[in-house]
Amino acid sequence: MSKDDAERIIELERIVTEQDHVIEQLSSEIAEQWKVMEAMRKKLDALTDRFLVLEEQTAPDIPVTKPPHW
Repeated sequence: MSKDDAERIIELERIVTEQDHVIEQLSSEIAEQWKVMEAMRKKLDALTDRFLVLEEQTAPDIPVTKPPHW
């Protein structure tokens, strides 16, 4: 193996190591963002449920009556 080949291999190993490190960082960030999204989804579901309950409580009761022509 020539000196140039050894240097190329060393450079390629360095690049692979850096890429591996970046991939790990990105994976960690994605996992953290997923947790945040899940928490936000739970809060949104809870707020939606509360809104529907409040909407039901404040909606006027419309009596069911026959139209005048009946």
